[in-house]
Amino acid sequence: MQPKTRFSRNRQRRRQKERGVALLAVLLLLMLMTGLSVAMVMSVRSDLLINGFYRNYRGSFYAADSGLNIARQDMVNQINNDLAALGPTYNPATTPPLSAAEDANIQSYLNTTYGGGYQSLNQGSASDAWPGKYKITSATFTFAQCTPIGTDGTCAAPTNPLKLTGYDYIYSYSLTAVGQSAGNQAVTLLDSGSVFVKATGNIGTTTTSFAGWGLFIDSSKICDGSILVPGTVSGPVFTNGSWNFGSTGQYIFTDSVGSNGGQAGYQFPGNGNCDQLAATSDQQGGQTIAPTFQHGFNLGQPKVPLPPNSYSQERAVLDSMGTNNTQPSKQDLANSNLKDITGTSYPKNGTSSGVFLPYTTDNKGNPTGFAGGGILVEGDAKVTLSTGANGTAQIYTIVQGSTTTIVTVDNGGNNNGTGTTTFTSGGNTVTIPGVPTMKDPNTGLVTGADTMLYVDGNITSLSGPGEGIPAIQDHNAVTITAAGNVTITGDILYNTEPVTTTQNQIPNTPADTLIPQNQKGQALGIFTATGDIQLNNLQSDKNIEIDASLAAICDPTGPCGQGGGGTGGLVNVGSKINTLTIVGGRIQNTGKDINTTTRNVFFDRRYGQGFAPPWFPSTTVTPPPGAGTVLTTSVSRTQWANTSSYY
Repeated sequence: MQPKTRFSRNRQRRRQKERGVALLAVLLLLMLMTGLSVAMVMSVRSDLLINGFYRNYRGSFYAADSGLNIARQDMVNQINNDLAALGPTYNPATTPPLSAAEDANIQSYLNTTYGGGYQSLNQGSASDAWPGKYKITSATFTFAQCTPIGTDGTCAAPTNPLKLTGYDYIYSYSLTAVGQSAGNQAVTLLDSGSVFVKATGNIGTTTTSFAGWGLFIDSSKICDGSILVPGTVSGPVFTNGSWNFGSTGQYIFTDSVGSNGGQAGYQFPGNGNCDQLAATSDQQGGQTIAPTFQHGFNLGQPKVPLPPNSYSQERAVLDSMGTNNTQPSKQDLANSNLKDITGTSYPKNGTSSGVFLPYTTDNKGNPTGFAGGGILVEGDAKVTLSTGANGTAQIYTIVQGSTTTIVTVDNGGNNNGTGTTTFTSGGNTVTIPGVPTMKDPNTGLVTGADTMLYVDGNITSLSGPGEGIPAIQDHNAVTITAAGNVTITGDILYNTEPVTTTQNQIPNTPADTLIPQNQKGQALGIFTATGDIQLNNLQSDKNIEIDASLAAICDPTGPCGQGGGGTGGLVNVGSKINTLTIVGGRIQNTGKDINTTTRNVFFDRRYGQGFAPPWFPSTTVTPPPGAGTVLTTSVSRTQWANTSSYY
């Protein structure tokens, strides 16, 4: 055996010192793994806690939001139930649709129904599907205001009653909901806004232009042997009598039809029988008369009062307002600014002929401004309407015997009264700063560059410059009134047609559809209180088109001026017309013979929206309480907020 060397002894001692290192390393690794496991467990636990909290919070959030939606819809249901109980006597012009007591009842109902303990969002077999629940901690419902629809001002005093189409009754509401899904985590949401109860249809007593009717006949006796001419009738239709329908063709009414009479006459041929019925159709001997009423047939409606005379139209020439219905005396005319082409004032003793304009002059006789609403013609006259080549001027050519007077009104396409009026006759020309205007009778402010042509006599010929040639310029609104008859002898056309005159002229639309790009303020009204609007077509092809609202109407019991009036209508006094086209409407005391093969009448839809020719005859209309009233409810949320103290 060899003795141990020094080297071997040292190596043995080193090995003894290294014993236990592996165990230490294992222990260190074990401690590291244990630390990582603990950290992982803590992290997972924290994530679970956070996710659970967020889940519960979101559940509470959705529970609160669902509660708001439920309560708000129930609020609307309560409102609609109250509206349905109003009945046919309700008049929105004078009474809000909900009384103060009903406002309080709705608010109390919401607080009582939803303001107790939490209510589950699940029912029946799904009651345990989601533990979401809610309660309404505060609910308010109060009347805020009434806003007129279609015009400014207030419901009690709308700025422009002609444009009034209804009322928006506005109520304010607020709802506060608390939602909870698990534990005691809760979310509070606030929802507030407005409830609009819109009342349209029957809007109470209003001032309405007669241009708003496509067809109006004052006197129409039931079963008197006459019938309404069959065909399509466009625009609102009304008679202060009763309508009589025949079996010679189909009737189609595109708008509402009404009558003061409580029955309609159905006239059958052969035996001459005429049934008087409160019905929309009738059958006799295998024949049926069944007019198509696309927007209802309303019998027994209140009578529409008729205009008393044309004096307000004559007054409009003098003062631009036309609110005075008394006949101007010679002194009234002489004391106004009326002057002829020479600058001579209207004679104090009156005159039987001549054209006069209301304009002012300086001390040298130079014109300084236009001071009224149009043109006064004394005596019978022929009138030709035409458009200026500059695209803004409206030209009136007036012929009395051998005298021709031309009045050119150029408003520059503006509606503020600026522009120039040129007065020419007998070799003389007067240029007047300004143009005829219409003024607000309350404020005296200019509301439009409109013109009244008043003929104190008969218009023996009224036409445009020729067949198919425009007569009324864009941005010009005109009413032509005669104290006697108005005889139309040729086409009177708008430079730009405001409505379609054939079906599908605009794809998939009926005739008389408004053409948006053609709404240029053009308007023509033709009115006589004591005479007829006569048709004496002088055009060779026997066709004629009149773009105007035609009114031959006056109250037969009132002061209709010279001759009494009250029997006017549209009547053909010339040869038979092949095709008569009217873009506007017909308003008359009595129906008369138009002796026409084909009649096309297209209601100017602008006249159903508050627009009308200037100073056109108007009336007050009082629908029966509740007649045609439509009440609709809508909600507008103005605020939605999460008011919880934590998220």
